[in-house]
Amino acid sequence: MPITELLTRNATYFKNDVALVEINPEVKGVPHVTWREYSLIESDRSGAFRKQMTWGEFDIKANRFANLLLTRGIKKGDKVAILLMNCLEWLPIYFGVLKTGAVVVPMNYRFDADEILYCLKLADVDALVFGPEFIGRVEAVLDRVPRVKNCFYVGDDCPSFADSYDKLINYCSSIAPSIYITDDDDGAIYFSSGTTGFPKAILHAHRSLTHSAMVEQKHHGQTRDDVFLLIPPLYHTGAKMHWFGSLVSGSKAVILRGVDSEWILRTVSEELCTIVWLLVPWAQDILDAIDSGRIDPSQYTLDQWRLMHIGAQPVPPSLITRWKKVFPHHQYDTNYGLSESIGPGCVHLGVENIHKVGAIGVPGYGWEAKIVDSDRNTITEGVGELAVKGNGVMKCYYNDPKATEEVLDNEGWLYTGDMAERDSDGFIYLVDRKKDVIISGGENLYPVQIEDFLRTNDKIKDVAVIGLPDKRLGEIAAAIVEAKEDTVLTEQEVNDFCMALPRYKRPRRVILAEVPRNPTGKIEKPALRKKYGSEFLVAQQNELPPEGLS
Repeated sequence: MPITELLTRNATYFKNDVALVEINPEVKGVPHVTWREYSLIESDRSGAFRKQMTWGEFDIKANRFANLLLTRGIKKGDKVAILLMNCLEWLPIYFGVLKTGAVVVPMNYRFDADEILYCLKLADVDALVFGPEFIGRVEAVLDRVPRVKNCFYVGDDCPSFADSYDKLINYCSSIAPSIYITDDDDGAIYFSSGTTGFPKAILHAHRSLTHSAMVEQKHHGQTRDDVFLLIPPLYHTGAKMHWFGSLVSGSKAVILRGVDSEWILRTVSEELCTIVWLLVPWAQDILDAIDSGRIDPSQYTLDQWRLMHIGAQPVPPSLITRWKKVFPHHQYDTNYGLSESIGPGCVHLGVENIHKVGAIGVPGYGWEAKIVDSDRNTITEGVGELAVKGNGVMKCYYNDPKATEEVLDNEGWLYTGDMAERDSDGFIYLVDRKKDVIISGGENLYPVQIEDFLRTNDKIKDVAVIGLPDKRLGEIAAAIVEAKEDTVLTEQEVNDFCMALPRYKRPRRVILAEVPRNPTGKIEKPALRKKYGSEFLVAQQNELPPEGLS
């Protein structure tokens, strides 16, 4: 069943019920304000702060955009890219593309002009929808992608090289187009995070989209009474596929633009949110703000908040221990997935298994999983590569058969590149990315294990462990450590703390610096290896310690 049929159903049965709410703390002229600052602003805020859309309006907007695309010659199988910040129009545009039978191509809002150009060409994009934040980047590349014959702009003051989405859809029919779509038809192209260079284009069939929606609802039991708080970027599979659970249940979701801790709790309180998906840094920020006294949870309405779940990265058990002390009534869950498996859920912990915090879980609803050795033989003990199989596995890396063959076999198994192991109860623990394993003096070091240990230090906010080149050992482990705000932390303190680790696991270098993460919460380790690896090589050649690596 194409996922568009779920939207049609909701518009039929829940026409006047709220589907989406947008909360935008960025008041005109006063960006990125906190809750307290916002309350002091004396201006007309009508419509600027909170907007909403019913299921009926959602479906009509999707139908109008679908018909607009069809009048412009977009047909089944064509590619339509979306380059927008999170907003109320994002999902109706996404579903409008799907209703034409075209392939929707969400794009990372952090892409620079060169990356936008690369992805438009790689995915054979025929039309582009973009917002005001991207005018300069789009204008810089548009004349180099002649295939993109239609360019739609969402927002005020439409540039001359584009057509106004807001004006044109009002003249289009609100009746759904009669396009026959099957589960096997191409549905979406998502891009990999690009942490190993330029992104790959990941092609999914409609079957994948529907499967991800069913998986999410099965895992978290969304009902009509739930309210989902959506914070991460919609271009990414994680945020959207978690929202798909609300699509299945026909329940309300709130799009919050921003990750300020006060705004998260205010939105949960005022919109009576019951389910919140956080990234590790946001959960840490909330707890740090509560510990410091900057936020008082008793000032918010939070009793209805039943589930906090985290994904997109390994979750430190120490973080969940802290969270449960502050929010003891919360259910907790974590989901493992990757864009090649249509996002979260192919491995799933389950709210009933909080005693297994630290594990990513067991195969999710409708999924299989196995752990294999370097020859891809299944193993039952020890560390190996995690492989998954199910209806959510991608069709291929679009226009890249060689890369596809490297990760997909003839039986439908997707080899994830993540190293994992199973315990005696069958729960899977993520050890590390295959490419992130550090081989030091012939010993395998798994950075996630060292990172989890370091995060138990009360002074440490975030940490990334990477391998640095070493003439004698090949590689050594270096820990980039970010201290909590208003905290004094020294390299010696970190080294002393690490004495509790086995000797071979202790970082040989400690670097006190900010830990960079991308919009989906993943640590940007390639950037760290590039920055500190080159510095360290030069220092070794000169036999002097580089600055910050004493």
